[in-house]
Amino acid sequence: MAHFAEIENNIVTKVIVVHNNELQNTDGTESEQKGIDFCESVVGHRNWVQTSYNGTIRHNFASTGFTWDPDNNAFYSPKPYPSWVLNENYKWEAPIPYPIDTENLTEEELKNTPIYAWDEENQEWDLITE
Repeated sequence: MAHFAEIENNIVTKVIVVHNNELQNTDGTESEQKGIDFCESVVGHRNWVQTSYNGTIRHNFASTGFTWDPDNNAFYSPKPYPSWVLNENYKWEAPIPYPIDTENLTEEELKNTPIYAWDEENQEWDLITE
């Protein structure tokens, strides 16, 4: 299945699923343009951009409220805090890295990992305790 984001003033207003058959050319390759044509035939306008559930195109999977940056061919989420900056992968980063590198942890290790929340006023990560 393919996903298409409806864009209004560079903001995603909805994301829909389109069957892959609607994107196929006669040679079996897929075409984003055919998907846009299909979306237009259903909804009546061409303000659609394909997005990828696994983020393989356009950096992030689009969701309602995300920004579409046509100059950089990227979707990105709303800015979570005023101090955060958008990195080269179109992901928001805090001024201070998250205290734990969770990227390479196993599922079991993640279960036992402390959780931190960003404190914008003090510009720091606070440990969440129960």
